[in-house]
Amino acid sequence: MKLPKKRLLRGVFSYFGRCPVRTRLAWGRALGWLTPRILPSRAHIVRTNLALCFPDQSEEQREQWLQRHFRLLAQSVLDRGLLWFGTRKRVEDGIRIEGLEHLRRLLAQEQRIILLAPHFIALDAAATRLTLELKESATLYTPQSDPDVDEMVREGRGRFNLVHLISRRDGVRGLIRQLRAGVPVYYLPDMDFGADGAAFVPFFGVPAATLLTTAQIARNWNAAVVPIVSRLDDQSGCYHVKVLEPLREFPGEEDLETATARLNRLIESWVRPDPAQYYWVHRRFKTRPEGQKRPY
Repeated sequence: MKLPKKRLLRGVFSYFGRCPVRTRLAWGRALGWLTPRILPSRAHIVRTNLALCFPDQSEEQREQWLQRHFRLLAQSVLDRGLLWFGTRKRVEDGIRIEGLEHLRRLLAQEQRIILLAPHFIALDAAATRLTLELKESATLYTPQSDPDVDEMVREGRGRFNLVHLISRRDGVRGLIRQLRAGVPVYYLPDMDFGADGAAFVPFFGVPAATLLTTAQIARNWNAAVVPIVSRLDDQSGCYHVKVLEPLREFPGEEDLETATARLNRLIESWVRPDPAQYYWVHRRFKTRPEGQKRPY
């Protein structure tokens, strides 16, 4: 039974890697409409997050963001076909990137680099596009429970140049080993992994358990922190990736919690122009300060 399932998975995603953009967009719109209806628990998480982070916005506005969020999310899932099976030219044409001069300058200076990638819908597309430009890179990877899916994801994420996929089971130590060796690391700073190693710092005014790791690594290993901000244009199907200038004096003289709060404010500023682009389906506020109710 495994061989047919494996062939089916690869067949579906390779189809989306070859089909015209308009076909992918049509499938994305259909799946985006369907998803919140068949996964009401996920829709509840998105509604809760948006209500917490944007209490001044009307319920109608937040509902519009929710509908568009699921359309973007569904599109990004189908577009794994482009990332994993599309030709190099199709990947380059479908994912526009700017700001590479910042990376090239740091690499020429042999500076250690943290590619800071907040949870935007387009973060996988951004990662793939960057692997076309970097001879070597590393990122944390959560092994998939299904071995066929795991094999396909690992092959897809590592198809361009040398990509070190560090299992989350090994923790951040494996990522630090690559950073110390001069390999740029692609790091996601904004998920709730519990209170251990985290501080409750505001995210859109709500205390959020946030790992202090970014500031800690940057300080301990003198690494430049380079933000990667990504967007998906749901009309054209094109991704837009911006490599921003390295954060100045980060963490500088600040303590780790203050520096992490500054980082959250920056992420907020990147989210506000188009809130639907952020990955609201994760339970960003599941860990609460003592005495506070869990919102989900």
